[in-house]
Amino acid sequence: MEKPKVLFVQQEITPYLKESHMAHIGRYLPQGIQERKKEIRTFMPRYGCINERRNQLHEVIRLSGMNLVIDNTDHPLIIKVASIQSARMQIYFIDNEDFFQRKFTLTNKSGAYFDDNDERAIFFTRGVIETVKKLGWSPDLVHCNGWFTSLMPFYLKIVIKDNPMFSDTKVVYSIYNDPFPGQLGKDMSKKMKTKGLGEELLAKFAGPDYESISKVAIDYADGIILGDKTLHKGVEQYARGSGKPLLEYHDKDTYIDAYNQFYDEVLVSESVLQQ
Repeated sequence: MEKPKVLFVQQEITPYLKESHMAHIGRYLPQGIQERKKEIRTFMPRYGCINERRNQLHEVIRLSGMNLVIDNTDHPLIIKVASIQSARMQIYFIDNEDFFQRKFTLTNKSGAYFDDNDERAIFFTRGVIETVKKLGWSPDLVHCNGWFTSLMPFYLKIVIKDNPMFSDTKVVYSIYNDPFPGQLGKDMSKKMKTKGLGEELLAKFAGPDYESISKVAIDYADGIILGDKTLHKGVEQYARGSGKPLLEYHDKDTYIDAYNQFYDEVLVSESVLQQ
C-alpha cells in the first residue's frame, strides 16, 4: 500500500523566520507526519528577509523558468530548496524578484501591509501548483496554514479541478489568529480571472478582506483545523457552521497525532463544497 502524500503549504516556517506559533507548526508538523509514515512535501514563500547563505538555499534550475501572468504582467517563477538535515526534510521556496525580494514578509518596516499582497498570494498559490506539477507528485491531501495560503482551496477545487493530478486531492485549511486590516487589492478578482472562471465565482473576491477570503477557503476545504486558541469570531463561527469536519485546537503536546488522525478521517470523507 502506498504512503498517503501530504503537501504542506505554509505561510511561515522556523528557522527561516523567527519563532511563532504558526512557524513552529510549519517546522515540526511535516516532520511529525513524515515520522508517522506519510510522504510529504513542504512549500513556503522565499521572503527577502530569509538569509540564503546561512540557510543554504539554492535554486532548482529544472523547476524554475516558468512565467506566471498576473494582471497582464509576466512574473518569472524561481524555485529554491533547503534541507533541514535533522528532520531529513526539504523545504521548497517560491521566489520572484517582483514579489519577494524585499526585506520583510507581509508588512513593511512600519508595519503596513504591502499593497500587492493580493498578487503575491496569487503568485505563491499558482507557483506551488505549477511546481508540484513539474515534480510529478500528486498529493492526496494539501494542508494550508495561514491566510496567505487561503487561495489554495479555491484553486484546487475550482480552477484546476479537472487536472488529474489534483482531481482527488483533499484540502485541509488551518485557521489562525492572523487577521489583516482593510482589504487586499480591490481588483483582486480581475487578477484571478482565468479560463473557465465565471463572474459569479470571481465575485467571491470582490471585497477581499480577512473574513471574506477566510470564508472562501472554508467553503472549498474538506476539513478545518482551529490552529489557535483565540480566533477571529466571524471566521470561527462560519467554520463551525460549515458542516465540514472540524478539529478543535490542540496544544504542542498533542497536535501532531491529532492532525495525523484528522488527515486520515478527511481522506475517506465525502467532499462538501459550498458553491
